[in-house]
Amino acid sequence: MLQVENWAEIRRLHRAEGIPIKEIARRLGVARNTVRAALRSDQPPKYERAPGGRVTDAYESAIRALLTEYPRMPGTVIAERISWPYTMNPLRECLRRIRPEYLGVDPVDRVHYEPGQIAQCDLWFPETKIPVAAGQDRVLPVLVMTLGYSRFLSAVMLPSRLGGDLLSGMWTLISTIGRVPKTLVWDRESAIGGTGRVTAPAAAFAGTLATRIKLAPPRDPEFKGMVERANGYLETSFLPGRRFTSPADFNQQLAEWLVRANTRTVRSIHARPVDLLETDYLAMIPLPPVDPPIGLNNRVRLARDYYVRVDTCDYSVDPRLIGRFVDVTASPDQVVVFCDGQVAARHHRSWAKQEVVTDPEHVELARHLRRDLAQRSHHQANAPAGRQHPDGHVVQLRALPDYDALFGVDFTAPSTKASE
Repeated sequence: MLQVENWAEIRRLHRAEGIPIKEIARRLGVARNTVRAALRSDQPPKYERAPGGRVTDAYESAIRALLTEYPRMPGTVIAERISWPYTMNPLRECLRRIRPEYLGVDPVDRVHYEPGQIAQCDLWFPETKIPVAAGQDRVLPVLVMTLGYSRFLSAVMLPSRLGGDLLSGMWTLISTIGRVPKTLVWDRESAIGGTGRVTAPAAAFAGTLATRIKLAPPRDPEFKGMVERANGYLETSFLPGRRFTSPADFNQQLAEWLVRANTRTVRSIHARPVDLLETDYLAMIPLPPVDPPIGLNNRVRLARDYYVRVDTCDYSVDPRLIGRFVDVTASPDQVVVFCDGQVAARHHRSWAKQEVVTDPEHVELARHLRRDLAQRSHHQANAPAGRQHPDGHVVQLRALPDYDALFGVDFTAPSTKASE
């Protein structure tokens, strides 16, 4: 095959210097027909190997038969069904080539976001376990939010993925920014919209903020690709090499890292998020005059053990309220119990599992109540028979025969009719 260098030299000699074909063939040591072919060709010569057979050719009909019925069948399963004898690389290449014929092609358009238009939310679960109690470490969720226009990134670790905690996390991130995006995009997280419809607590949260929550289609992570990429960024750039002593330590290190992360240049927008945040901020909705409904809320009747449960942990309450209804409110930081509008208990929120949180004062009150009840029971057992008047003094109880004697009634006398 004629080399590119010879092809270029032939064309130069003939067209620029006017050397005849015979002389060019002599100088370069090639055939005159080769020179003529080089002069006729306007493209440099390119080696093309004749197409050869593929090892998958003998199996392609069987592969296509499986894909016709099961277009998403994994390659490993296909290899098992067709008794594939080679390595997986040729089979994977064949599947990449022919599977779109059965699945179809799903192109993705690039989306342009207007300032203040949207924020994407998602949960990230870092593999690093966080100490939450003595001898107990947990993998905890991190709520990540990315603004569509500026790509400004914010995140906070939460004690659980329950709805009240997710709403508390969203309010923390939104109130830190200072304004509300017009749309909050979520996947079908069970506490936000696991059934395909936004849950009532999430709808109440969005209504208070005058925004809306938009759920992604099922099994479509690309719908919220910005925050998915942010999760990967956190996984590869924030987490490696770090150690955390508590959830509070995690959130502090994360906040410090986010300051630097938002000053990097994002390739897709050719700008730094911190520089575009002001434009995003001005186009958002102002914060409402009242806080939205957030946190975990429950109303229960206080049982004899004077404890209420939040998530999986139990918290003590004033035992004098046993038998009465109490309202339990829990934020990521604390648990507060109310009865008739008065605080009945206040505890720091435990992020552990199955932990019992007890206020020593409640235990002491319970001990006094048990002692008083025992004394009252002992006094009533030793007191003479009687009953108490509403003013408190004891009323003596008389035997029924005393009333018979008072009225001259004798029920033991034989009947006259019976004696006759």
